[in-house]
Amino acid sequence: MEIIRVACLRFSRNPLHAPALWSRNPYRRGSMSPVPYSREKALIIGAGIGGLSTAIILAGLGYDVTVVEQNRKPGGMMRSFVRQGVHCNVGIHYMGALAEGQILRRCFDYLGITEQLPLVRMGVDGPVDRYHFKNSDLDVDTFDLVEGFDAYTENLNRTFPAQKSQIQSLMRMLRQSAAHLDRLDFLYTSEPAAFWIENFDTLGAVFDDLGCSPGLRAVFGLPSVLIGVPPAVCPRFFHTMTLASYLLSSWRLKDCGAHMADVCAARLAALGGIVRTGRQVISIRSRSGQVTGVTLDSGEQIDAPVVIGAIHPKTILGLLDPDSVKASWRRRIQGLKETASMVGIHALVPADRYPAIPHNVFSVETDPDGGIADMIYLQLRPCERPEAHLLTLLTSGYESMWQPWLHTRRGQRGPDYLAAKERLARQIIADMEPLTGGSRNPEIQDPHIIDVFTPLSFRDWVAAPGGSAYGVMRSTDQMLSSAFLNRNFLKGFYLAGQNVMAPGVLGTILGSLATSRLIVGPERFRREVRIS
Repeated sequence: MEIIRVACLRFSRNPLHAPALWSRNPYRRGSMSPVPYSREKALIIGAGIGGLSTAIILAGLGYDVTVVEQNRKPGGMMRSFVRQGVHCNVGIHYMGALAEGQILRRCFDYLGITEQLPLVRMGVDGPVDRYHFKNSDLDVDTFDLVEGFDAYTENLNRTFPAQKSQIQSLMRMLRQSAAHLDRLDFLYTSEPAAFWIENFDTLGAVFDDLGCSPGLRAVFGLPSVLIGVPPAVCPRFFHTMTLASYLLSSWRLKDCGAHMADVCAARLAALGGIVRTGRQVISIRSRSGQVTGVTLDSGEQIDAPVVIGAIHPKTILGLLDPDSVKASWRRRIQGLKETASMVGIHALVPADRYPAIPHNVFSVETDPDGGIADMIYLQLRPCERPEAHLLTLLTSGYESMWQPWLHTRRGQRGPDYLAAKERLARQIIADMEPLTGGSRNPEIQDPHIIDVFTPLSFRDWVAAPGGSAYGVMRSTDQMLSSAFLNRNFLKGFYLAGQNVMAPGVLGTILGSLATSRLIVGPERFRREVRIS
């Protein structure tokens, strides 16, 4: 077991340059840690972006925070892994709304991590995303998503000249949702539930009401697929939150996901929090309707009146005593549908024949009505090896292909599994060859595959049921059930992570803020937690 106690990165001590989280609370002069406001203990299960961001928020509010992570290093899907000296990102490929004053930047500033995260802005001299549609009968072949609401509107009008009134209505909706998101109404109004009710209708219903063409549906609706929810059942706010953030500004990490994970862990350590890695929570203890702590796989018991599960809710169920929560809540969790799983491919290609692509590439198959049937995401970037570029491909999980190894664990699946991964990777790389912009040498097997991860990898790494890439599906038919995730009637027990609000870095951090609001109460939250 490793205990991470001391920050390995430097954070500013100058109160004039300190983020809001520092300046809103009293501090000892010259100290990195806050003067205790409340040293109540909080125990967080899982050190992904959800667990770490929740931990930082609570530590800044004076809680004595410990995070327990089953893997050797913190980060969850935020953490990249290394193959042949190259960092391969898993969950963070690009982020939106990180320019000065924008919502994710304000969240990062509040958490105190912005200055430690070198970023590269996308879309400066070209698109952020380029969509390639494979359907010949669709009324669009390619579309560039560019930065800025006005530029995006112009591209839509140019691509769909007969749909200008529909585009005007869609953009009005998008701008309104972006304004709500920027103000964080759902966190700071006295009745946050009203916000969700007003934005409950599906994106598919909006398309139907406006009479949008299949091509416009495919282009405008594609970002909902990036959070694992088909447009037909995606609440429009979740879609517009995703799309608006990328239109505001889009960014890649200059370094890698592992660096971001280490920055978050170091920030927590600077606030006095602890991350314990290589240990698994095997039970959440409670007595008389009050959570009392957790038991680790080593047998150690950690007492805490606040326990937060920042892992999948279905995994949490296995840690709770059957009598500690209401049967109705347990059934509700068990009945939740998951988002789809994912296959990821990382390969090295010669830099002299495959130029880096500064934007994201999407190869999209649609239904006749414009629904997204399948999609492959492509990045081609420089890496740690100067002679090579890293080709990253993400696509659907091919769940049936991995059934023979369903009951195996990492490192124990044998040569047939490795061969199946290699065959699939070669097939997908060949299919995407026309979009890489490279000039392949037929005498050399240019793409050198360094890793392929499958739904089984996700399942074993972050305890995601079925290898779900984005956790619980935030569809309209599950809004009521998912809204009750933190209404479990076990005092002191809460959920955090991407399942609380929405996937992605922004959605997960907003979920961390929402959970923190429940813990400290709305009045204290409004008074002390200001994302400004």
